[in-house]
Parts: sequence; structure tokens; C-alpha cells
Amino acid sequence: MVLNFVFTLIQQHQTAHGEEAAAAAGHGAEQGTGEFILHHISDQPLVHLPTVFGIDLSITKHVLMMWISAVLMLALFSVLFGRAKLVPRGLANMFEAIIVFLREDVVKPYLGNDGHRFEPYLYTVFFFILFNNLMGLIPGGASATGNISVTAALAILTFLIGLLAGMKAHGAFGFFKGLVPPGLPKVLVPLLFVVEIMGLITKHFALAIRLFANMTAGHVVILALISLIFLFKSYLIALLPLVGAVGIGLLEVLVAMIQAYIFTMLSAVFIGAAIHQEH
Repeated sequence: MVLNFVFTLIQQHQTAHGEEAAAAAGHGAEQGTGEFILHHISDQPLVHLPTVFGIDLSITKHVLMMWISAVLMLALFSVLFGRAKLVPRGLANMFEAIIVFLREDVVKPYLGNDGHRFEPYLYTVFFFILFNNLMGLIPGGASATGNISVTAALAILTFLIGLLAGMKAHGAFGFFKGLVPPGLPKVLVPLLFVVEIMGLITKHFALAIRLFANMTAGHVVILALISLIFLFKSYLIALLPLVGAVGIGLLEVLVAMIQAYIFTMLSAVFIGAAIHQEH
């Protein structure tokens, strides 16, 4: 992300000369860095396509990044695990260790004996989010998980899977009946039922916002730090923001992994809560 921002600024400065460059820099300083930062973290159309039934089918930067991440996942796992091996080596061993960790620390504790049914979804979500998070750290790339539409779609998938799994385990009526603790006065049942439904929706809303906010925040901080160099136009100021931006960039690698894990863990928690309502 840091390199991507710096490369973009270098290209902009190479296309300007003399007084024009100074005027452009002054105009940018007057407007502030807000619009420039927003431009770099927002989605942008790459190929314009028609709108069908109110849905814009244009291929955007984030759509392209999701396609690339999906292709990388399919290609990588097909090569590494296309042939079963008793003892995997290299990258296959690393990915197997991640999967075993997710199974032992996420799937089994929160889903119990029903966990094997949801493993394909949870593993796919984890690696899809991880790959998209890391794509934003590549020069010229972007994090599709920094788009609220993407994180909302993932959260809706978790919501629907949990809802269907709960209804399958308890029946449609039994699932919604189980939302309300037994033994309450009848007058409070309708009120608490509405509260529980709102809580169910709010949990998944927060799931989408958490991933979106965390992946956007790091990029905004990096862009803001780098912008200070061009805002003050001083070599004395340049070193500190650059070091800070590099440090945040390295931290973003850790954040990318942590956010993929948190989304997967919470998805397992919500699905498990729908199945095992007695807990």
C-alpha cells in the first residue's frame, strides 16, 4: 500500500513541470488530502458495462481483486493438494497447519460434532478474506474487504447458513421459539422476541462492519502519513512519516491474518449458537 501510494505520486509529479507542478501541489494542499485519500481507498470502475434490473454490472477494481484472489486460491490449492500425500512439505505443510489450527481451535470448540458440515465454508471464507486482505498490500492492488458491500455479502452468507442450520436442527417454529428463554412472563415474550431478532441481525451487521473498518483504517493511516510529506514539502518532515507508514504497512500483514481469523471464528460462533440454542 505504501509503495502503491508513492508510485502514484511519482507518476503524477513526472507528468507535471515547473510552475504547473507547484500550482498543482498548492491546489492539493488547499483542498487537503481528504479527497486524494478517499480516491485511493474507494472502488473504481475499470470496465463499464450496462445496468441490468438496477444492478451495475461494471467490472470494478475490487471485483477484479476478488477474481484474482479466487483464481489464486483455486490454482494454489489444486497444485498443493491435487495429489494426496501422507506428509506434505513446503507450502502444503504450512497451509495444512493453518487448517488444522482452524479445525481444532475454531470448528470443534464452537460447532462440536456438527462442525464437519461447515468446515468447507469456514475454510473458504478464511482464505478468501486472507487473500483479499493481502492483495491490498501489493503495489497496484486493492483490498476488496475494504468495501462494505463485500463484507456485508460475507456476513449475509454467515447469517443465512446459521439460520438454515438452526431451522434444520430445531424446525422453523422451534428455532424462533428457542430465541426466547423459557419461563418468562407471557407479557414479556413478544418484546423479548423482537429484541432477540434485532440482536441476531445486529451481530451480523457488526461482523460486516468490523472487517470493513479494520481493513480500511490501516490504509487511511498509511495514506495520511505519506500525504504529510507532500503537504509540508520538506525533507526534514519526510523521514518520520515514511518510517511510520512502513511500520503500519508491516503491521497490516498481521492485521490481514487476524481479521480473517476473527471473521471465521465469529462465523463459527454464530452458526454454533443457532444450532445449539440450549447453550
